[in-house]
Amino acid sequence: MAILVLFREKCGLSSCSTRYLLAMASGDLMFIIIEIVLWQLRFYYYPQCFLKLTPVCSVVSAFREAAVDLSVWFTVMFTFDRFVAICSHKLKATYCTNKTAVTVLATTTILFCFKNVPVYFKFEPRKIIDNVPWGCYVKKDYITDPRWRGFAVFSMVLTPMIPITLILILNALIFRRILMGSRARNSFKDQNKGDKEIDPEIESRKTTIILLFSISISFVILWSLYVLYLLKVIKPLLDVADHYTFLSVAYMLRNLSCCTNTFIYVVVQPKFREELKRMLKYPFTLIASYLD
Repeated sequence: MAILVLFREKCGLSSCSTRYLLAMASGDLMFIIIEIVLWQLRFYYYPQCFLKLTPVCSVVSAFREAAVDLSVWFTVMFTFDRFVAICSHKLKATYCTNKTAVTVLATTTILFCFKNVPVYFKFEPRKIIDNVPWGCYVKKDYITDPRWRGFAVFSMVLTPMIPITLILILNALIFRRILMGSRARNSFKDQNKGDKEIDPEIESRKTTIILLFSISISFVILWSLYVLYLLKVIKPLLDVADHYTFLSVAYMLRNLSCCTNTFIYVVVQPKFREELKRMLKYPFTLIASYLD
């Protein structure tokens, strides 16, 4: 529904912002399809289906990694776009355009798809039945080979370490710039008017601060347990059962983070809610028109 609403471009957003939000919504949908439908449901409810064939589950695993990377980095790209729009008026005219957004998103997608190609080759069959390989078992070389270990570290740094750092820094700079602008505007307003009337631009800045702050907190909190798991700082403190529970919760929150970005960015927009209500009412309105 978010993709359809954004595609209509009637939410009062710029074409540039709409492109990023469309990419985020599409990335979230891709993650849900791959992680939930093709992986989780298959693992728990259809363990013997064709998705367990080694070539198939290897491809799905590669796409899982790519979907997480894209969901995270689309958020980073959009945050950087808003940073440029708010903090650099000179660069805004050339960077915050529809063409640049499409180029950035396409390049990001291609690079992360290529980055996750090696994931396909880290698995071997769990068993072979009638010359057909079944299951995906991580090769022993993935643990011992320096090249695979280097790839694992590179993947961990690329997602989520760098994105978390960038989002915190960019949002801090945006927050600082908005506060400076608000103070200067309030000072100018006091010198010229001295009244307490509501300034629409100040209210807009407050909305932007709340939106960006919500994104930062949500992203960092939902990824924090998974980061602790990657850094292996919790494992020595827990027994096997507790560590498994911790890992399950960490994955759940990480997966949730990959599904909530669109709602945090878009649902707060009144025009988006209006368009969503209009789309939900449209089938009933159409049926009512035929009945009349």
